[in-house]
Amino acid sequence: MPAQRPITIRPVAPGDRAAWDTLYRGYAAFYRVDQTEAMRNRVWAWLHDPEAESEGLVAETVDGRLLGLAHFRPFARPLSATTGGFLDDLFVAPEARGEGIADALIEAIRQIAIEREWSVVRWITAEDNYRARGLYDRLASRTGWLTYDLPLQKG
Repeated sequence: MPAQRPITIRPVAPGDRAAWDTLYRGYAAFYRVDQTEAMRNRVWAWLHDPEAESEGLVAETVDGRLLGLAHFRPFARPLSATTGGFLDDLFVAPEARGEGIADALIEAIRQIAIEREWSVVRWITAEDNYRARGLYDRLASRTGWLTYDLPLQKG
């Protein structure tokens, strides 16, 4: 296991764009998603728009290098009449994996959820994302729910 380096978890800031872009491209490549600059521009705008629901955190080293990111947002839970938090994206630079950065990002979101009185923090991952699933199984409870996507394209 690599040595753990000191990191700070903080909200994404305007000056983080280039480093965030590199991380987010890595995240898209990991999931084999074709992502354009326009798509990243839209997500970046959401993260800095107080009216948008998406928020972002980054993991920063003492020398200012970004090694991870997390994007999250609230979601309504009508059946329980509560608000939960959804962790949309979590990515750690490959060279920094195993250093506790993903744990720290998830813990920061957990603390935000407690402060905001959310009832749960939820996320999904790919069935074959075994390394991340090992972390998730240690930190959270796997649900019995299956996820479905309804295609909206015509034709």
